Amino acid sequence: MQCSDESQQFANKNVEATGINPGLIVLLVVGGLLITFLVGNYVLYMYAQKTLPPRKKKPVSKKKLKREKLKQGVAAPGE
Repeated sequence: MQCSDESQQFANKNVEATGINPGLIVLLVVGGLLITFLVGNYVLYMYAQKTLPPRKKKPVSKKKLKREKLKQGVAAPGE
């Protein structure tokens, strides 16, 4: 009788152990979403680099030009 009890306990453990681990499913879903997000961002970045025109620089004010030229030691025009 004792042998049948032990074999029944092992059978129950084997049945419980042969399921798909829920933690693994969550890990795969989260990892897949993260990889999809990163790859999508990279693809959009590369597409934007090819299609969008370069950004326009802000015009520098005349005051700043004068200040920079004075720092360099060059006389500003008109002075």
